[in-house]
Amino acid sequence: AAMLIKKDGGAAFFGHRRVGRNGDMFYCLKFRTMVVNAEDRLAEVIANDPEKAAEWEREHKLKDDPRITRIGKFLRDSSLDELPQLLNVLKGEMSLVGLRPVVLDELLKYGDDVEYYLDAQPGITGLWQVSGRNNVSYERRVQLDAWYIRNWTLWQDVTILLKTLPAVWLRDGAY
Repeated sequence: AAMLIKKDGGAAFFGHRRVGRNGDMFYCLKFRTMVVNAEDRLAEVIANDPEKAAEWEREHKLKDDPRITRIGKFLRDSSLDELPQLLNVLKGEMSLVGLRPVVLDELLKYGDDVEYYLDAQPGITGLWQVSGRNNVSYERRVQLDAWYIRNWTLWQDVTILLKTLPAVWLRDGAY
C-alpha cells in the first residue's frame, strides 16, 4: 500500500495531531489517502460550496471528499488506512478498542462529557465504528462515545472487536 500511495506523490504515511488520554496530544498514524495539498483544497471547496461548508461544520467530514485519491478511496473503504495505528497502540497512545481519536476543536462537541472523554484511551475501533461508522451523525458518534465510556466492560470490548471484522468486510458506512 505504501508504494502505491507514494506514486501519488508525497509521503506514504500521515500523522494527524489528536487528543489522547488526559488531553495528551499525539500523532494518530494513517496511510495518506488525500492529495498532498489537502488543506488548501479543503479551504477552496468550503469557500465555493455552501453545502459542503455546512457538511464540514456539522460532520467534520465530507461524504464525497474531492481530496481523496483513488488508492485513498480503496484504503478508506477497506479501513486499511488505519493499519499504521497499530504503532500508536504499541506506543501506548491508543488501544485496539476505545473512543474515536479527535482533534482538539472537536472536544467542544462533547460538552459535559468531555471529562469522560479525557479519562479514556482512543482506539482503532470502537462503538461508533460497529454502529454504522460514517452513516452515523456526528452528534450520534459523540453520544456513542459517551455511552461507551460510562458503560465500559471488557466483554463489551471483546464484542466490539468481533463486530469490527464484519463491519470492515462489508464496508458498512465506510467513506
